[in-house]
Amino acid sequence: MIRTTLISHACLLIQTTDVTILTDPVFFDPLWEEVNVLCPQRSIDFDKFPKVDVLYISHRHQDHFDVRTLAFLKNASILKDDFALVAPNDPILLEVLKELEYSEPRVSEDFESFRVKGAVLTPTPSLIQANFPEHGLLVHDGETTIWNEVDTIVSPEIIQYLKQMYPKVDLVHSRFLPLLEGNFSFHQAVELPFEEYSSFIKVVDAIAPRFVVPGSAGFKYKEEFAFLNQQSFPTTQEQFLGDLKTFSPQIESSTFFPGDVVEVSPEKVQVLPQASDFVKTTDNDGHSIEFKPVSKVEPIAFIKNGKSPEEEWKHAEDFIENQMPGRLVKSEMVEAWKSWKIVYQLELFGPDESRIWTLDFGGEVKFSSGRMDKINLYEGIGLSEFNQFIRGETSWDFAGVAAQYRTFHNIYRVEQGRFEMYPQKNKFPQPLAQLFPDGPEMDRQKFMKDVRRWKNSKP
Repeated sequence: MIRTTLISHACLLIQTTDVTILTDPVFFDPLWEEVNVLCPQRSIDFDKFPKVDVLYISHRHQDHFDVRTLAFLKNASILKDDFALVAPNDPILLEVLKELEYSEPRVSEDFESFRVKGAVLTPTPSLIQANFPEHGLLVHDGETTIWNEVDTIVSPEIIQYLKQMYPKVDLVHSRFLPLLEGNFSFHQAVELPFEEYSSFIKVVDAIAPRFVVPGSAGFKYKEEFAFLNQQSFPTTQEQFLGDLKTFSPQIESSTFFPGDVVEVSPEKVQVLPQASDFVKTTDNDGHSIEFKPVSKVEPIAFIKNGKSPEEEWKHAEDFIENQMPGRLVKSEMVEAWKSWKIVYQLELFGPDESRIWTLDFGGEVKFSSGRMDKINLYEGIGLSEFNQFIRGETSWDFAGVAAQYRTFHNIYRVEQGRFEMYPQKNKFPQPLAQLFPDGPEMDRQKFMKDVRRWKNSKP
């Protein structure tokens, strides 16, 4: 028999007769650049936490690869002395684990099975691995098979290969929630992405398991960013299971919350609500993420960071007026901005006011403090976040996900007898992204900041 217990979000404890596997551990609030908290709320009794044989990490998104929790586990007594660490071949992730003084992990590879005592573990691939690898996980105990899809995106070919390995899958922890994180900030559609959502149902139908429970989505925005809870979570467990029941009535299913346990045996699959003795749901506050994208929207705020607003304004204005225009003119994107006759406005939001600067790329590049009659590319950002970008102290994960940065474009060009527009659904090259490019080094610094903060923390 296999038992799976939901601890939080994508964190599962999977137990076979002789092996205990902990996946993607996230134990503490807040998480992901301190923007999110776990939802529903739950409590963990670490004194009763089972000893872990395998620590499995699927990928390096911060809601799956939480430095604080990994530092805690390194110094706690939860992991057995001879535990196996399994992680993808991701240089940044592996460097973080090394800095936390973990032994070199077993590198997970697509469909490369390995045995731990009586259990066979098989990482399953994702189609989207452009920036870093990610995997789901098959666990087989000789009699029963479960699949934790995690965040992976799978193709018919991946499903076919999985079914060749294990024709009968007993339990699937399925994707059910297409997250819209950042859509509001980047002026992308804040609506249910029907193609993506329907793919979750079709994947479960193609796998045809005996039983399915929703997986890998259990957090919300903390109080100061709470308006995003109505912008980012377009489905619920109940909605997904109702749609799945109509689409595939032969597949049994149930909701799944922290502290719930699924027992999988050759004879039956059953969900035991709140049956765990070490984790419990304390407040099922799912109503707080009810999807209402037309509800109240909060303005960009100034986040106190120990520096005076006057000091922050001086630092930002010096960069904008003395460095920004020249750097943007030398950017590889300048010809695109000129071609589309971009009139760009940057607005910074301080504690009591906002200030505006404009660059006109329509002919000879013109820079001015203040407004112009027309803008077709806009970026607004908190004064505190802008200065942190200048200092190299933040990443786009925080500014974009927390809506401390917002952008839109209305780009078109008119020539004699011709009108051409740039599609609203497509992102256009942003000046701030050129000044502060996202990439591996920014990601690395983000994780290393957490390593420095949490490495020597005590259980």
